[in-house]
Amino acid sequence: MTLVKDMLEQKGGKVVAVTDEDTVLHAARLMNEQRIGSVVVTAVGQGLIGIFTERDILRRVVAEGRAPDSTRIGDVMSTPVTCCQPASSLEECRAIMTGKRLRHLPVVENDEVVGIISIGDLLAVEVELQQTTIEYLHEYLHGRT
Repeated sequence: MTLVKDMLEQKGGKVVAVTDEDTVLHAARLMNEQRIGSVVVTAVGQGLIGIFTERDILRRVVAEGRAPDSTRIGDVMSTPVTCCQPASSLEECRAIMTGKRLRHLPVVENDEVVGIISIGDLLAVEVELQQTTIEYLHEYLHGRT
């Protein structure tokens, strides 16, 4: 069984964060520069308080006609945040993400965000595992194992 910590060891635990006082424009530019679809939201003395995603920009900013340069992240972020732990299995994460229709899942350990996984990360691991199985079965069928 593959665990979140195994995935983070391969992809890294880089987490991009903004504060609840930052503007939507700042977060959008940061997400664009980093080529990511979400940022975690923190507040002084509180740690992780939300997540802000591309979907939030569309639904809570653009669709509502808010100005990105003056709208605070704290007013449009998604909260509460659904998280997982490094010891969570990828199957558990897939079920959570599918059930709650989430694309990003922060990884929290001891009240600290240690990484973030996306649905794309999960799909990449699943494809790799399936490819390994296919190769093994091919070798087995052709007597090369």
